[in-house]
Amino acid sequence: MQIGKLRHRVRLERPGRTQDPNTGEMVDGWELVATVWASVEPLSAREFIAAQAGQSEVTARIVLRHREGITAGMRAVHRGKPYDIQGVLPDPKSGRHYITLPVSEGVNDGS
Repeated sequence: MQIGKLRHRVRLERPGRTQDPNTGEMVDGWELVATVWASVEPLSAREFIAAQAGQSEVTARIVLRHREGITAGMRAVHRGKPYDIQGVLPDPKSGRHYITLPVSEGVNDGS
């Protein structure tokens, strides 16, 4: 993966409880884990059809530098659109340079 391809800003978030600024009540929501540079690539038509054949909801892939602690229970937000992380795949050579996140659009609402 060439570093120049990591040109999109992506927020990685995990479910958490936050305080409502108006009422002071603790509510379920999302808390920021990190903002990273990544490549956000929609699936090609062929990949999308293959994913649908497997009953998958995957619509894109996000590639970023290797980072510990990312799980399928988290979400990625790119240009205001939330993506549910379906899995965390290490790079096939070393497993330590970058990771690929197969994602689906707007599925994970934090509940």
